[in-house]
Amino acid sequence: MYDYIKGILTNKLNSTKGTYVTVETNGIGYLLEVTLRDFNSISNGDVKIYTVLIHKEDKMSLCGFSHREDRDIFNILTSVSGVGSKMALTLLDEFESSELIGFVLDGNYKELTRAKGVGPKLAQKIILELKDKLVNYQAKEPIKISTVSSNAVDNSAIEDAQMVLISLGYERKEIQDAISKAVDSLENNANAEDILKVSLKILSL
Repeated sequence: MYDYIKGILTNKLNSTKGTYVTVETNGIGYLLEVTLRDFNSISNGDVKIYTVLIHKEDKMSLCGFSHREDRDIFNILTSVSGVGSKMALTLLDEFESSELIGFVLDGNYKELTRAKGVGPKLAQKIILELKDKLVNYQAKEPIKISTVSSNAVDNSAIEDAQMVLISLGYERKEIQDAISKAVDSLENNANAEDILKVSLKILSL
């Protein structure tokens, strides 16, 4: 329903229930729950916050993110059964988006247990479901790797990075541009996580 809200930061609240910011635009103050990382980095003045509307039977609320890739990873995390908005925010507080994707690609569930409230069973479930959503996503018209970059990065790493970005909802042209720039800036032995980390930073600009 809302892609982002652009306005003036008018209040910040850190409580036992969570961390929140209020952004005012056109005379309306929107209360958004954010990660502690974003809470600490957002400063007074004009802000642009990417949003997710959480609709439950008893209430509606907004979650906000300084970076689009965090919002997109949040949406994929909450698609896993047993992972609600609070848990997804906790994971994004503990790890950067590129780290989370890297754990999924590597099947490294043990790292996820570092996040508060994530036990081994839930961590394995997150890895299993997200890997299926991210890596096994099939594009109708795959992006041609040969048009991305002439740098000698492993094609399978580029393919994995592409599939993840496609599954996150990025447009084909912006994926191709981002990966091209990322690959050109990386060493030849770069893996999918390396490509994704740089690509996501480029896409967030």
